[in-house]
Amino acid sequence: MKKIIIPIICIVLLAGLFFFGMNLQTKEDKDKKTLQKIKVAEVTHSIFYTPLYIADALGYFEEEGLEVEIILTSGANNVAAAVMSKDVQIGFCGSEQTLYIYNEGAKDYLINFAGMTKRDGSFLVSRKPIENFDLSQLQGVILGGRQGGMPSMTLNYTLHERGITSLKVDTSIDFAALSGAFIGGQGDYVTLFEPNALTLEKEGYGYVVASIGELGGEVPYTTFNALKSYIEENPQTIEKFTKALQKGLDYTFSHTSKELAPILVDYFPDTSRDDIEKVIERHKNSDSWYRTTYITKEGYNHMQEIVDYNGFLTKKVDYSILVDNTYNHE
Repeated sequence: MKKIIIPIICIVLLAGLFFFGMNLQTKEDKDKKTLQKIKVAEVTHSIFYTPLYIADALGYFEEEGLEVEIILTSGANNVAAAVMSKDVQIGFCGSEQTLYIYNEGAKDYLINFAGMTKRDGSFLVSRKPIENFDLSQLQGVILGGRQGGMPSMTLNYTLHERGITSLKVDTSIDFAALSGAFIGGQGDYVTLFEPNALTLEKEGYGYVVASIGELGGEVPYTTFNALKSYIEENPQTIEKFTKALQKGLDYTFSHTSKELAPILVDYFPDTSRDDIEKVIERHKNSDSWYRTTYITKEGYNHMQEIVDYNGFLTKKVDYSILVDNTYNHE
């Protein structure tokens, strides 16, 4: 009798576990289906955007009921085009692009609703180490990225403000080709984002001597934007998205670079954990990120000054028109 009962009990238990698992999976599938899908176009994929990836990796968007897909869309102009055409709901790029769109006369223009990076994220790389660095020491040619891009515009403005006339800024080389051009012998200096700057150092081609962001001051360098109509029609979505971003910022500031690096490994599979840690620390030391998603008026106006000096601003646009801090807190 026992020989019969034991197999029956086992079958019943296995069946129970099977149906429990099925119900659990069904619940997970149902929960996933209820998430609102949001596409975000990012201007470049960089450790500079650590808080965004932290928010994504730790499930902060899901906690707010959102399923976020981050799509690499190189170039701020291409990010803006993707948002304007409604291929994506949210853009992540330099705030200067919203100026251009507005000044072109768009009725349904782009509005910056959350900030993340508050200064230029590039670093100045020299062919030789420079002790006690000062801009006045520099002479020759610096590869500064494409004309009209924030890296080159910030650099031009910074040199102008400090009265540096001994450097020529070469803006003829595409952003993605800067490292290769410098390795190939062009220029005496180059401005690079990470991990490219660190890679050049490790390979012996150059030395990081300064943070362009620290030299250039605070600006809403990379912000999240959306169509004016989308924000008006989807205020709860914008609020949820911004809340998740704030959680990502909070976590980034409350944890060490060593603690953050393992979380980002899957986002940068070609970069070692040790290098990711070093880059995060470099950005922490440069004070790269806003403490909150609030975009300051001072930073916004400074950004306009930089764009205006470089000759790319048709007319200044009031802060209240292109910045919506409804869902942010100072």
